[in-house]
Amino acid sequence: MAKGDFVEVLVDAGAGAAREYIVEATKAGRTVEVRSSRTTVEVREMTRTGGVVRTARFIAPRVLAVVEHPSRDKGQRAA
Repeated sequence: MAKGDFVEVLVDAGAGAAREYIVEATKAGRTVEVRSSRTTVEVREMTRTGGVVRTARFIAPRVLAVVEHPSRDKGQRAA
C-alpha cells in the first residue's frame, strides 16, 4: 500500500456498539502494513526504510473487520 492508502478496523466496543479506527499512509513513500496473530491485530504506518511511524494494536477477538482501501491511481476511472 502507498500514500493515500488506508486501513479501516472495526472493533467491538461492547454493549452492542462498534468503533471504527483508520490508519492512513500520510506522506509519499509511506506504506500501511497489517499483521495479525491469534491474539492481536496490528496496523502500522511505515517509512520506505522500514521505520515505524505509528502503530495501532487491537485485541483480535474484538476485531470485527479489517478493510484495506488502496488509493485511486490517476489512470483509473470510477466504476
